[in-house]
Amino acid sequence: MNARSRILLIAEDDEDDYLLAKDAFAAHFPMGEMRRVADGEELLDYLRRRGRFANAARPAIILLDLNMPKMDGREALRAIKSDPELAGIPVVALTGSSAQEDVLFAYANGVNSFIRKPVGFAEFVDFMKVCYQYNLDFVQTPKAAR
Repeated sequence: MNARSRILLIAEDDEDDYLLAKDAFAAHFPMGEMRRVADGEELLDYLRRRGRFANAARPAIILLDLNMPKMDGREALRAIKSDPELAGIPVVALTGSSAQEDVLFAYANGVNSFIRKPVGFAEFVDFMKVCYQYNLDFVQTPKAAR
């Protein structure tokens, strides 16, 4: 295993969607670790190592729901991509929306991929395999993002 983080950070307020993603992830990546935040404020606290996240490890990838309470994923995406310390972390918008304005917004604000949430366990497993392996094994990220 290389020195890159094996942490997948999911920003997801829906417990069922999180559990589905967690089970799909655990089924295929026992050497990886999934961590969760429930809204955009927690996401930024985690990434900036504030409060209870003071010792948080940098994630290899962020799965970001666009529709969350407090600070939504759109605001969080803007904050991440405008921060030089965080901008290199790959962000995948994983959302229930397929609205063209959400797709356009996400790409205009630096998202690496926009994916509509898979609906079943098998689809989530397929998504996790491709997404996590692609971002850990194939994508080169800046050292500051590691």
